[in-house]
Amino acid sequence: MKLNQVRDLIAVAERGSLRSAARYLGVAQPAITRSIRELEKELDVTLFERLPKGVVLTPMGEIFLQRAKAAQCELDRAKEELHQYKGGSGGKVSVCLSTASHIALLHNTLEPFRSRYREALLDITEGLFASAEAGLKGGELDLYVGPLSEDKVSSEFIVEKLLDNERVVFCRKGHALADSDSLGDLCDADWISTAVTLRADAELSPLFQKYGFKTPRIALYAHSALTMMTAAAGSDLLTMLPKQWVQFSWAQSLLHRIKVKEHLEAPAMYMVRRASLPLTPAAEYFGDMIRRASVALEASAV
Repeated sequence: MKLNQVRDLIAVAERGSLRSAARYLGVAQPAITRSIRELEKELDVTLFERLPKGVVLTPMGEIFLQRAKAAQCELDRAKEELHQYKGGSGGKVSVCLSTASHIALLHNTLEPFRSRYREALLDITEGLFASAEAGLKGGELDLYVGPLSEDKVSSEFIVEKLLDNERVVFCRKGHALADSDSLGDLCDADWISTAVTLRADAELSPLFQKYGFKTPRIALYAHSALTMMTAAAGSDLLTMLPKQWVQFSWAQSLLHRIKVKEHLEAPAMYMVRRASLPLTPAAEYFGDMIRRASVALEASAV
């Protein structure tokens, strides 16, 4: 198996036709066709189904593509790693951050990282571990930083706890419950769940039940910070968010904090990476800056 065959397979799969793949790679279409045929012959499977207007992967092709993309990703990482060990400041670091870790940690991480790896490309997405897991396994993502669900994380990953956290309650400005001082006053309101856990009610139930209150009804399941903020600011729905949101300027301008007397524990923040292979120097440095930002945040809270 040749490296160009892996490259060609990925290009055809991502672009849906031999012609588009050839144009993207800057090679002749017959060369791409020959490359795919030789790969199929070597593997003794059909990787693509030929259609009148392009190609689609067969089930066997889907399986092989996952490994091919992981292999290509590792080769790219290896090139970057060698370059960085020689003193280079380029490469790419791909990270998935939860909304809370964006607000709490990223602003103290960016400039130190950019100062050391000025030519590196940072590829940052927002999400929770469930959306990052496949990317971590496949090597497309270097790190995940944020809370974890109640499920145990696979031994495929190295999990490092960064800091404990707590939550606060938000409503729209002018809400009838804005001056409430207890969770008990909020049981009959409708709520937004922010999808940290696998079950929507698992985010609120433990806290309300801990203090002897009934679990409120969840009316909206928000998968992004934009959805949550827009919904909370434009309706009577309540939401419970990590305390870092109190310092977030957008939240300050759109939302009101309901200061309840109960202590509202939040899932701790973690950093997660794949266990099987080391990070590149650039990705390791980014992780170090995240650790430093976490220590500084905890120190400021004391």
